[in-house]
Parts: sequence; C-alpha cells; structure tokens
Amino acid sequence: MAIECTAYRDDKGGLHSTPEKATLADLAGVLGRVGEEGGMTAGVAKLLFDKREEIERVFAEHDRMIEAADAASESSGDVIPIKEAK
Repeated sequence: MAIECTAYRDDKGGLHSTPEKATLADLAGVLGRVGEEGGMTAGVAKLLFDKREEIERVFAEHDRMIEAADAASESSGDVIPIKEAK
C-alpha cells in the first residue's frame, strides 16, 4: 500500500528527509569545494548551520559599521579611510 511521505528539496533538486539536511546540501553547494577533493565541505556547511546565530550577528554588526562609516563620510567631507591615511 502506498503511503504519503514528506521530503525537502535542495536547490539542485535532491530530496532530503529533514529541512536541516536540505539546508546543509544547499550550504555545501554555495561553499563549493573546500579542502582536498571537497572533503571538508560538508563539515564547514554543518559548522555554518550550527553557528548561524553568531554568524548573522557578526554580519549585522559589520553592516552597521559600514552604514555608520557611510553616514560619517556624507556628513563630513574630510573622512579618510585608515588604509589610505599616512
């Protein structure tokens, strides 16, 4: 007898039994090959998934710093980026 099942499709069309597995497959695809013959890709994808909250916090802080720097340069014409200051 046929039964219904739920599967989750990744970006490449692969089916996975959990949303986490589908997401990990997509992350691995975004990362491409990491290490010799791509052996580290799955581990790095899992690490990114597990550390998502901290990673998103770091990027949000980065975005705020960039926005603040842009606002400062718009309000003051003499802002010199550190890499160019001597």
